[in-house]
Amino acid sequence: MLTYETLKKKNRLEREGFEEGLRLRVHRALSWLQRAEQEKDDSDAAFVFLWIAFNAAYAEERGAERTGERSAYTDYFARLVRLDTQGRIYDAVWQRFTGPVRMIVDSKYVFQPFWAHHNRVPGNEDWDRRFQRSRTQVMRAMEERDTLTVLTAVFDRLYVLRNQLVHGGATWDGKVNRDQVKGGAKIVGFLIPLFLDLMMDHPDEPWGDPFYPVVR
Repeated sequence: MLTYETLKKKNRLEREGFEEGLRLRVHRALSWLQRAEQEKDDSDAAFVFLWIAFNAAYAEERGAERTGERSAYTDYFARLVRLDTQGRIYDAVWQRFTGPVRMIVDSKYVFQPFWAHHNRVPGNEDWDRRFQRSRTQVMRAMEERDTLTVLTAVFDRLYVLRNQLVHGGATWDGKVNRDQVKGGAKIVGFLIPLFLDLMMDHPDEPWGDPFYPVVR
């Protein structure tokens, strides 16, 4: 398993060959990864810190043509999957974390249409049918080694979990969402270092300009 220390050593050796945007992304993401690794007994804090690391790695300044966050991380995943010629992301999702992935995908509590219907948002009366269809699509994608579809679906669910935590929609160390938080932290905690490793392996890719560059 990749850790902050192993990635930090790699970064020190290779960062001179990185363009400034990538250098800043990796530096910021590693700082939050280091912080997340300190939270051995607090899955809520670990998950939040890991999500910040994820944002540091992928969030891109697109000027007036900004797209939604889902579109941005889907584009990011597509690039990573293309670069991942050894199938390390697939192996992590399908072999190492099959249980947590299935648990996240099977939980209606991290499926946004469920909450939209619960909050009486029109157009979500069929949330259960959409939920079952989504589960079926993910299972089929896993069987067909469609890593991009699986990865996007899992992070769609985790984004709902992220919103629950960041926007005060959950209790710290609460009992009602323990499985999702613990499983989510395990998945993201393994994948984020892998994403950063792939980025450093491919410094010539156009990773884009990060938000809030250093301005002196």
